[in-house]
Amino acid sequence: MLDTSPLTAVVERFADRLRAAPQSRLQRGAAAVALELARELSVRAQRLEGSGPAREMPDAGIFAVGDQVAVAGLDLAEALRGAGTAPQTASGASGASRGAEASPESTAGDTTKAPSVILDEAVRLVEQADVRAMR
Repeated sequence: MLDTSPLTAVVERFADRLRAAPQSRLQRGAAAVALELARELSVRAQRLEGSGPAREMPDAGIFAVGDQVAVAGLDLAEALRGAGTAPQTASGASGASRGAEASPESTAGDTTKAPSVILDEAVRLVEQADVRAMR
């Protein structure tokens, strides 16, 4: 089973920072950065799970983004743990060709990558979002 603790650690740290952030910081862009990250993590998790077309995480307001990041990040960690134990199948690749719905940072072929590579990419995404949101 893949150790996803690096992802859960950075996700929880960023989520906690967002929950503790003042309203003014959230309004200056931290919430927008966090929502973008939560949506990207959610799309990646849905792709790994092969759950058909990805559903977009809704904008629940600036005070909910910390929880949204936490949920999306933990969902991705769970999907990665499952992908680390399940054999790769050709049918899993069909959900990866979503095209225009994916954000520019997403990789269309996530299901063809090794789970450890996806994990490393996700950790970097969270770290970069944390820097952008909290500067």
